[in-house]
Amino acid sequence: MADPSNQGPVSWADLLKQFGAAQGGAGFGGAGASGGDSGGSTGPRREGRGGRPGGNEFSAFRDALSQMSKKALIIIAVLVVLVLAFCYWWFHPPINIHSVDLWFALAIFILLPSFLIFFSFKQIYANGMGKREKSEKKSKRFKILMFVPLAIAAVGLIGALLSLSLFPGNAEKYATILQTEETDFATDIQEVNYSEIPFIDRDSAMLLGNRTMGAMADYVSQYVIDDIYTQINYQDSPVRVSPLNYADLFKWWSNKETGIPGYVIVNMSTQDTQIVRLDDPIYYSDSDPLFNNVDRHVQLKYPFYILGEKSFEIDDNGKPYWIYPVMDYKVGLFGGQTVSRIILCDANTGECQDIAIEDVPQWIDRAYPAELLIEQYNWSGSLSGGWINSWLGQSGVRQTTPGTDGNLGYNYVVKDDDVWVYSGVTSATSDNSIIGFVLINQRTAESKFYPVAGATEDSAMSSAEGQVQQMRYTATFPLLINVGGQPTYFIALKDSAGLVKMYAMIDIQRYQNVAVGNTISETEDAYKQLLRSNGVEIQGGEEESTVTEGSATGTISLISPVVLDGDTHYYVMLSGNDTLYDCPVSSIVDIVRYKEGDDITLNFSDGGGSLVVVDSISEPESQDQQVNTDTATADATANAGASVDGNNGAAA
Repeated sequence: MADPSNQGPVSWADLLKQFGAAQGGAGFGGAGASGGDSGGSTGPRREGRGGRPGGNEFSAFRDALSQMSKKALIIIAVLVVLVLAFCYWWFHPPINIHSVDLWFALAIFILLPSFLIFFSFKQIYANGMGKREKSEKKSKRFKILMFVPLAIAAVGLIGALLSLSLFPGNAEKYATILQTEETDFATDIQEVNYSEIPFIDRDSAMLLGNRTMGAMADYVSQYVIDDIYTQINYQDSPVRVSPLNYADLFKWWSNKETGIPGYVIVNMSTQDTQIVRLDDPIYYSDSDPLFNNVDRHVQLKYPFYILGEKSFEIDDNGKPYWIYPVMDYKVGLFGGQTVSRIILCDANTGECQDIAIEDVPQWIDRAYPAELLIEQYNWSGSLSGGWINSWLGQSGVRQTTPGTDGNLGYNYVVKDDDVWVYSGVTSATSDNSIIGFVLINQRTAESKFYPVAGATEDSAMSSAEGQVQQMRYTATFPLLINVGGQPTYFIALKDSAGLVKMYAMIDIQRYQNVAVGNTISETEDAYKQLLRSNGVEIQGGEEESTVTEGSATGTISLISPVVLDGDTHYYVMLSGNDTLYDCPVSSIVDIVRYKEGDDITLNFSDGGGSLVVVDSISEPESQDQQVNTDTATADATANAGASVDGNNGAAA
């Protein structure tokens, strides 16, 4: 056997001794521990040959490649292809140049390994290493191949740079993706219909759903409720729907043949919750790990589509579907995201329909994800004047109000049998006030802006919590409703257990006007009375103009001061009159001088229901004044009669 150092023949024993020395003198019968000539002679050799130049992981990888035969390389290549195929099936990134997931997979699994392999073979053939002889031609060939993954990576990097809004011309493209129409609130938003507004938020819906699930003894051990809880408009009511899932991997294995039996539906107005049992169970869901995983099923069926955030919906007959928006990019490789199509997947059969965005059926409420619509509006609000203006001048720059948890702040409004995303709009420099609010249709992306100055949602939530601070209730994110023509925040107040205990209505334009109540009707009555007491005209409704302009005179039978939002009001009742009169001290200071038993005249111009808001007060005419007035009237009457008699005599 030849010595690789060309220093003469070496025996198998010598090789074993060398190996033992390389292992720290501990192996192969203590050869390295004998301390003899062999140990001494192998020490320097180990130092000289064991430390390869660049002795690291890459050098080891390169040396391994140099020792492999062509057959071994082919076998390894086939195995790599099979592994990559499995990875693609498991992770299913879209095969689309606009997909960030695809570029990430390419970089990790293909581009970087390819570069390392080509670079290694370039060095192997340049130096003639292992079983490869030195070849300048082959070395040059692999040198050229090295630049292929680099060029592909450069395309992705350039595409990302071309997607930035600062690139010339991109700001205009971003700003025009969502077209927003400015309109009037009172004429466009109908008077509130409490059967169409959600009184509870998503967290409360989840609590109600989990509570109902806990009562289903035959389900609770095998299934759990998915956290998706999509809000839709179902049979003219706002509801949240969410499918059941297999509880774990073992529950999936036990129940995969029978499928998932149903879904939960929570009415956001009545808070009624039920588990809907399906005749045709759900077989395609998130909880299936293999072939019936709905994300994998839809993506592999449409491998070139970039699928956005899915939603779970039911049609008018209660049949469940998965809705996938198909994303399109208008700016560069990764910018200007919007929806061009949807994929409608039957949750029972897995049958899919590819539908253009303009042909989406009426019953589908969520074709556009809410956060995407908010992002698109912010593009138009910030970039309509150009990228430089969005950072420096900020003329006309507007943006949606942030949420309380650092995420986007929005809620949902039912309008025209569609679900609209609602968010307040503030200027670039505004902290606690809005300049209006925006409604965006989740099915059509129709966008409307309503110019109304007022408080932000966060300020309104703080005001509502301040009204019940002794109870330590927390406010939900506000809903936008129309009460008597006034844009109003509607807020549910929850206890520490997440249950709704009270409600609040807040005037958007005057957020110090806060009314709370234990019921919706109680809250609305208190809110309307509060608005009237502050001189706000209430439009429509049965309560309007039940008391006409006029005055009331009488003796005070009851006078009581109350404090509303820091302002003092005196409630007054007159003898023989059941009407309650509201006298705001801010506009009627003299009311403080009056007490029970005093005579008073109350002048009013508006007063609905049982509460009349007083505009001014005065003392009734004294008795002497009244007598003089009566005498003057009698004299005038007598004189008039005498004149008539005289005229009659003359005529005779």
